Amino acid sequence: MIWSKEESLSHDEMSALQSKRLQDTVSKVYAKVPFYKRKFDELGIKPQDIKTIADVAKLPFTKKQDLRDNYPFGLFAVDNSELIRIHSSSGTTGKPTVVGYTRSDIDIWAEGVARVLTMGGITKDDTVHVAYGYGLFTGGLGLHDGATKVGATVVPSSGGFTSRQAMLLKDFGATALACTPTFAMHILETALREGYEPKKDFKLKAGFFGAEPTSRGLKDELAKGLNISYHDIYGLSEIIGPGVAGNCKHSKDLHIFEDHFYPEIIDPQTLEVLPYGEKGELVITSLTKQALPIIRYRTGDVTILNPQICECGRTQVRMKNIMGRVDDMLIVNGVNVFPSQVEHVLSNIDEITLNYQIIVDKKGYLDKLEVMVEVTEDMPMDSIGALEMVQKKIQSELLSNLYIHANVKLVEPRTIERSQGKAVRVVDKRSLK
Repeated sequence: MIWSKEESLSHDEMSALQSKRLQDTVSKVYAKVPFYKRKFDELGIKPQDIKTIADVAKLPFTKKQDLRDNYPFGLFAVDNSELIRIHSSSGTTGKPTVVGYTRSDIDIWAEGVARVLTMGGITKDDTVHVAYGYGLFTGGLGLHDGATKVGATVVPSSGGFTSRQAMLLKDFGATALACTPTFAMHILETALREGYEPKKDFKLKAGFFGAEPTSRGLKDELAKGLNISYHDIYGLSEIIGPGVAGNCKHSKDLHIFEDHFYPEIIDPQTLEVLPYGEKGELVITSLTKQALPIIRYRTGDVTILNPQICECGRTQVRMKNIMGRVDDMLIVNGVNVFPSQVEHVLSNIDEITLNYQIIVDKKGYLDKLEVMVEVTEDMPMDSIGALEMVQKKIQSELLSNLYIHANVKLVEPRTIERSQGKAVRVVDKRSLK
């Protein structure tokens, strides 16, 4: 199933639509947003210089810090009377980023999520259990509105109360689950521990997971454990929220809804635009956002773009699953390491779970890396020999795959604190010294 005709436009049709929308967006931000007028003037760019979508490369980048520097509403392009909703980040690393929506923005956001849900086979006959957090976080309301647009029944469960989540999944008969993958795993673990048989007690057929990079191993574990088809949903509040991209049943790559969100890949060091097939930082320009139009936003997410037409019939550019972030990449004794790469290694070890934490510290002048990971329920913690064998196996795999030396610490099940939102995978103590 395909939700809208824009998902299967020809290349020429899409380029024409993008070009017109980019021209409109550039004209709007130049007239309405002093930040962008100043940026454009510094580069000697006028709105009339932007004639096709290819001209996007002439425009300046926008960074998360720009939103913080213009807190709260400095980048908005509409008056308060046109806003119908405001969302915000937590602000745990400084000023929060604030985003706003007009009624048209909410409709476009809901459409993006509806497209992803449709890729997973969701219709008005389904029930979607939304266990993303509601409130200022965009996850809960984003999935809620998208499911409503499809016509499905919504269970607005929000996060937390894991035992209750399992009970409601059984009692309400949801056919789709939407939350972060780590919280889904927490729900699955809790359900099994409390005596549920997910394949028998739950009616789930699809899951829509996002907000954090996830390894293929964890995805497969969730798909098997919950008896679902696993679908990635990608988005970020600065652009609109979840619903910027998602994957269909034919591809693990995510279709980017480039009629609304134009993607580029750049080298994060040189800022050079890279061709299709090369890995780099994802940059997105919003083409239809009214309240907060964003030009060439540096997402910090590392991925690869693929322009090939999908078997499902959608013609829009696809992106590989997020491989990590430019700003959470660890440099350990000169080696670049993404947490998702560590997770991929761990996913191939039978004796452990995918509940883990990476701890980086200093020993003298050298970085010291520790991977703390929970073992499975049937792993005997009193067997020193067995534990040492697993530790050596993990250390060997990390060294051979990622070229890093790590101290591996095996801990009992449910030792590492669970997260209801994005999992805290990395603790970098070096920044505290």
